[in-house]
Amino acid sequence: MTDHQLAYATFHVMGDSVVPAFWTEYFGATPDTAIAKGEAFTTPSGRVNRVPGRVGLWGFASKSFVHSDLLEPHLRFLAERLNLTRPGLRETLEREGVKARFWCYWMNETGDRVPDVPDDIRAMMEAMGGTIEIDEYR
Repeated sequence: MTDHQLAYATFHVMGDSVVPAFWTEYFGATPDTAIAKGEAFTTPSGRVNRVPGRVGLWGFASKSFVHSDLLEPHLRFLAERLNLTRPGLRETLEREGVKARFWCYWMNETGDRVPDVPDDIRAMMEAMGGTIEIDEYR
């Protein structure tokens, strides 16, 4: 592994009606990103963005917890830490009017790395009505 991880993932809950405090309590985790639509927010660099958030976003990343250049350990960590297989998650997302996704960072300078997203993780996200997005960099 290099000093710079070649992969990590973030679980996002997003939508105009996101109330970050609700999702922090629901998942029992302090988010890396918390934005309420129409309110100022703190950027990941710690700077206060005075422009109101255009959309609500709650995000929890694996980068600080998992040290692997593969996606699978990052996705499994998030699924377990946030208890994404809990009963009623899809209904809670629908009731709150928000969407869920895994956003995945994938460095592929050589062009020969293939993202490793296990079938059970894909099925879990599909069951909750969520998506998996891979942002590939070369």
